[in-house]
Amino acid sequence: MSTTLDMAQLDLRAVNTSLQAAAKAQANDEFVIENPRGSHAMACGLDGAIRVTVNGSTGYYCAGMNQEAEITVTGSAGPGVAENMMSGIVTIEGDASQYAGATGHGGLLNIKGNASSRCGISMKGIDIVVHGNIGHMSAFMAQKGNLVVLGDAGDALGDSLYEACLFVRGEVKSLGADCIEKEMRPEHIELLTDLLARAGADAQPQEFKRYGSARRLYNFNIDHAGEY
Repeated sequence: MSTTLDMAQLDLRAVNTSLQAAAKAQANDEFVIENPRGSHAMACGLDGAIRVTVNGSTGYYCAGMNQEAEITVTGSAGPGVAENMMSGIVTIEGDASQYAGATGHGGLLNIKGNASSRCGISMKGIDIVVHGNIGHMSAFMAQKGNLVVLGDAGDALGDSLYEACLFVRGEVKSLGADCIEKEMRPEHIELLTDLLARAGADAQPQEFKRYGSARRLYNFNIDHAGEY
């Protein structure tokens, strides 16, 4: 049994207050939000195992700081969706704007459409699966976690990358500083198989290439000064 929150009748504060109270109570409740009208900062800071479906599109910072909750947006999401996500699952049925999943520490961000620039910037453990394409500077300074792209990647993928793993099935326009193609070993095939299954993605792990850090920029070296 789900509870419907209609934003034609309730303001954003009332909606978020209801969601946060249920999450705090660990009620395992299910909510459906109608008429979101592109509202910003929706379903943020949830820290309990509740399920939220947003019927429509959202503005910036939807599902930020998520812990344990399962949030689905049936439309598209504005900038910063699932920023600083800690755990749980956030699914965007449409497209996501820039810096989706930024600084995420854990959980799964599943984007069924395309993601704009800087997807996964400074990611710190989150898993991000994009079924379409991603824009430029994605995974910039990514430290930990996995970014899976079924489509193409824009310019400067993985610029100044640390230890995150990037898997791209399509074309990569260019690699950023210190990002190189790496061997797909059996453990990466196993990891990617699991991520694709969790995201419901129609792809085979053998179709992807893996990219990671060349580890030349961890410490300043004058021989590599031109790459900084």
